[in-house]
Amino acid sequence: MTQPPVPPEGHLRPTTGASLAVAAVIGLVAGWLLRPAMVRLTGTAPVITWVQALALVFVAAFLGYVAWHTWQTIQVRHERLPVNRAVNRLVLARACALVGALAAGGYAGYAVTWLGDASELADQRLLRCGVAAIGGVLMMLASLALERACRVPSEDNGA
Repeated sequence: MTQPPVPPEGHLRPTTGASLAVAAVIGLVAGWLLRPAMVRLTGTAPVITWVQALALVFVAAFLGYVAWHTWQTIQVRHERLPVNRAVNRLVLARACALVGALAAGGYAGYAVTWLGDASELADQRLLRCGVAAIGGVLMMLASLALERACRVPSEDNGA
């Protein structure tokens, strides 16, 4: 009779600042290169809409709510989440933290290309890019809060 394999013991490490910084720098460079590339290819710079900017803020608010709810469940009421739900929240948190950093860097990089530009739409694009970049940062922070909320209290003692 064979025994089932023993699951490996180990610890998941929190999302590192280095990985978030790399994502932000990649986004910053891509956003900075986007305008000149699109002007060469299509003759116009991409338009940033309020929907794009506010979508990041909405996702950040949603992640913040999920983080708060998870924190209340695990840390305050000391209830256990079903394993699949906890893993789903952890994966969501990690992915959204990286995407938030990438988006914040991308919109900030695109905004930099409009600094000092005298065109009519420069101020509009700067404002929308600024709101989108802040939304990306908020998304990243809410995701890190969700990741932290997923920690089981016994892990906090050893970490």
